[in-house]
Amino acid sequence: MPAPPNPHAAAAILLALMMFYAFATGRVRVEIISLLTVGVIALGLYFFPMPGSSPKDGLIMAFEGFGHHALITICALMILGRGLVVTGALNPAARMLTTVSRYNKSLGLLVTLVMAFGMSMLVNDTPVLVLLLPILVKLAHDGGLAASKSLIPANSAILIGGMATTIGTSTNLLVVSIATDLGLKPMGLFHFTGIVLAAGAIALPYIWLVMPRLLPDNSPEAGHPPRRYWATLRFEQASPSVGKSLAKLRAHLPKDIEFKPGEPDLITAGMRLEISGAQDSIIEAARRLGATAAPHWLVARLHAEAASAREDISIAEVTIAPDSRLSGLTLQTAGLQGVAIIGIDQARRTYGSQRIPGTAAPMSEGDVLLVMGTQSNLQQFAANDGLLILEGVRELPRSAKARLAFAIMAVAVGLASFGVLPIAISALGGAVLMFVTGCVKFERVGRALSANVIVLVAASLALGKLVLVTGAAQWLGELLAVGLQYLPAAGVLAAIMVFVTLLTNFASNATAAAVGTPIAFSLAQQLGMPVEPLVLAVLFGCNLCYATPVAYQTNMMIMSEGDYQFIDYARTGLPLIVLMITTLSALLALRYGL
Repeated sequence: MPAPPNPHAAAAILLALMMFYAFATGRVRVEIISLLTVGVIALGLYFFPMPGSSPKDGLIMAFEGFGHHALITICALMILGRGLVVTGALNPAARMLTTVSRYNKSLGLLVTLVMAFGMSMLVNDTPVLVLLLPILVKLAHDGGLAASKSLIPANSAILIGGMATTIGTSTNLLVVSIATDLGLKPMGLFHFTGIVLAAGAIALPYIWLVMPRLLPDNSPEAGHPPRRYWATLRFEQASPSVGKSLAKLRAHLPKDIEFKPGEPDLITAGMRLEISGAQDSIIEAARRLGATAAPHWLVARLHAEAASAREDISIAEVTIAPDSRLSGLTLQTAGLQGVAIIGIDQARRTYGSQRIPGTAAPMSEGDVLLVMGTQSNLQQFAANDGLLILEGVRELPRSAKARLAFAIMAVAVGLASFGVLPIAISALGGAVLMFVTGCVKFERVGRALSANVIVLVAASLALGKLVLVTGAAQWLGELLAVGLQYLPAAGVLAAIMVFVTLLTNFASNATAAAVGTPIAFSLAQQLGMPVEPLVLAVLFGCNLCYATPVAYQTNMMIMSEGDYQFIDYARTGLPLIVLMITTLSALLALRYGL
């Protein structure tokens, strides 16, 4: 057994454990945890510097992640991916998917999986899901495969495809960048693509044929209850329900309408009554009670604006994407204009949830909003606030720029693929061209960049450096080597993947990458193995995030739309994780002759 770690190494390990715990519980927002981690590193090393270093060195270590080339590359790739989405450069593939799916459901799912895999190799996972999610939901409503049977398989294909290249996910870039900083030879764009393609081909039959059978049919046609929304009914003085007993009015309301506990029985003027129910039931309850599901003055203004513009009032279901400005805001503080939110379906949290059910709770990624307004206002609302319209109108892409955006992405990737330019330079140049050519507008850059990802990556880089320089990585490597030294090489690689996969599915893949990569270097030295396959084991493990809804942001995005429970992710994800770990560890051992 190795000797106990030194005080700084022990503190680094404790900080990593606290960071993982905070992510796993979900009680605090990701960016707050990340900033607190950076702050603890800066303050800790300032007042308790490591031997032979000054307090200023600790500050540099804590904040240098914000200027790291890996973070710059990730931001540039986000902008490139955003350019493909807003210009509709990927829409021809989506239209082809729609045509095939209407012809044959099973074949349509296969084409969806292959398409999702291919696109996510070069475009970040989230924009790919942003493109496919409304299409799959619309196909389900039109009689295609139920959304609950297609979304988890499509998301799994996206995650596997994102594993295949160094730019497929921000986590891949993080692992490769940390490994390069530690002395590993730089990896090309498609350095490990062959391994993932082979593993993906083995996993494809399971995802296509078995996974949908393990998932429930949550469509209303199969008898599953429709999505339930929380809504607030408002009563004016002229409402016929004023002065009447709520208990007596219940008999005249739709059967699925439920009231929030503690509501008074007597309806009074100016009263707000919180109810939950299906979309049609909420609208019908408001009509029968003579109430409005939005402020009366706002409803009147929307109708006046619609009449003036000679447009009809529409109702659309929209979901909050990871980059939406509405995350963390309430309906009262959101500052909405031109539309009215008449209901909210809160995305479920599996554990550690502190959300209060109802319309007063802050909105969160994955929530589905029931929004009323004219088609033009709904389109503008979705475009400005980072929302995906599941039914109704959709943001029209700037199709005139589609070919240009695709060409910029192709050139940026091509230059990096053939080693003409580093990926950081080619991606940054492509992002600048997206701005200059108008494919991505300057005022919309906030939609392209995710503050959560930026702060998380910067904090993970700082934590990874801390784990390395304090000796924590070496100590953990020695500890793991004690148990792994008797395993064959494929078993060691599988064990590393299992270790990182556990961290990824219950905490943060970025932090798992930051901690796991230095450990891989130390473990390689302890076991006398080459470093690269162990680093790739960490990279692959960070992407095996199928078993829980909190493992990756795309998992959470599909939870409400598929009406999934935690068990649905575990039931389908755990077999896929076992299959991928077995396949990837064997392929790594075979490729490196271990």
